[in-house]
Amino acid sequence: MRGLLTRTIAGFALLAAASIATPAAAQDEAGFQAYLPTLRAQALAAGVRPATVDSVFPTLTFSQRVVDLDRQQPGGNPNAPVAMFAPYRIQHVDAARISRGRAAYLANRSRLAAVERETGVPESIMVAIWGHETNYGSYTGNFDLLRSLATLAYEGRRRDLFSGEFVAALKMLDRGVSRADLKGSWAGATGNPQFLPSIYLRLARDGDGDGKADIWNSAADTLASIGNYFVNAGWRPGQPWGIAVNVPAGYDRSGQANRLVSPRCPRVFERHSGWRTMAEWRALGLVPQDRPWPGDNVLATLLEPDGPGKTAYLLTGNYRVILDYNCSNFYALSVGLLADAVER
Repeated sequence: MRGLLTRTIAGFALLAAASIATPAAAQDEAGFQAYLPTLRAQALAAGVRPATVDSVFPTLTFSQRVVDLDRQQPGGNPNAPVAMFAPYRIQHVDAARISRGRAAYLANRSRLAAVERETGVPESIMVAIWGHETNYGSYTGNFDLLRSLATLAYEGRRRDLFSGEFVAALKMLDRGVSRADLKGSWAGATGNPQFLPSIYLRLARDGDGDGKADIWNSAADTLASIGNYFVNAGWRPGQPWGIAVNVPAGYDRSGQANRLVSPRCPRVFERHSGWRTMAEWRALGLVPQDRPWPGDNVLATLLEPDGPGKTAYLLTGNYRVILDYNCSNFYALSVGLLADAVER
């Protein structure tokens, strides 16, 4: 009897939950469909072909999963403690990723060398970005980009960003990209280099001469596109991204604070010291761990991601270019370290 009562109460609870959830879901879908004419008008005003608009909009539905993932993103609490880099490094610069990176490096040497000659971006850096973004193409995401971007535009937290990216994705279709290729992350990044649609339109390149910038299926196009991104972001040929160093026990950190405030992801940059030349850092007693000193006049900042007494890094302007790809010190350090490991 008790079991029957329990199941009966549970059944009523499920019915009650369903009665609450179903109208809410229907309301979100109704609101989404009511928003689509606004998005449609924006696309047409931006020059998207009417035939493209007519083929896409009837297929669009609201995705609660995408909204849930967006709302789970860290809030950027300025008082949150800073995590240690060492565990992240172990996970992202591991033996398997290094091994696969070396295999990708060797398999694409001629393509990589051609891109490096054209752009000045080191072959190993392009491979490391590929490795970090999609593990060399093994997983590029399976969300329908158009559905995800339309949902995020409707949700409204960053409407200008996502409505613009939705329109850019429609323009990709106008350029001949297949709808089947428009898969990726829930937030709209796609292909081997995980470009947003607006980045694809600006910077994707044809690396194999077939007239298409196929960042989904072509390693040559993927690497040429990554190289072009780095050129656009200001990569300086001939400079390293940085070097790992040991800081002497008596080093005085009191005067090294960076007085500049970055308008973009300030928490990332506030951890860096002020700029000094490599010659000045050497005079302060810092010692490279496994690389020679770059040129004396190369400017660098100091980052100690795990605090004093642990491995530190002198970071050049090219490190800032990696941050342009993903504004995270842990990400950028791991890209640089993976690149170093791949080319050894």
